[in-house]
Amino acid sequence: MRVLAILLVGIILSGCSGLMMTGASSGSSVEKDRPSQSQTSSDSAITVRVKSRFAADSLVSKFDVGVHTSGAKVTLSGTVASYAAREEAEKLAIGTDGVKAVENQITVE
Repeated sequence: MRVLAILLVGIILSGCSGLMMTGASSGSSVEKDRPSQSQTSSDSAITVRVKSRFAADSLVSKFDVGVHTSGAKVTLSGTVASYAAREEAEKLAIGTDGVKAVENQITVE
């Protein structure tokens, strides 16, 4: 009986180590949800291109428009003085290489 108990404990513990190994590898699935380094670099490059276009535009450059890019989707934020400036910022962002979508959260005051 004692030998059976020792064997049972050994089997259970060996199964746990397999689960522990599997659990450690499943932690990498969380990593897959994060953007890859190349995607992050691409998003950063898109942000720079959009901001450069804003700086070169006589209407949009007057305002502090925030640009955040994730997965090639650009989110614009900030406040401008006219709907024309808001629309121009969106148009410039949409027309930027690599941009797949634009969410315009710019407010007009």
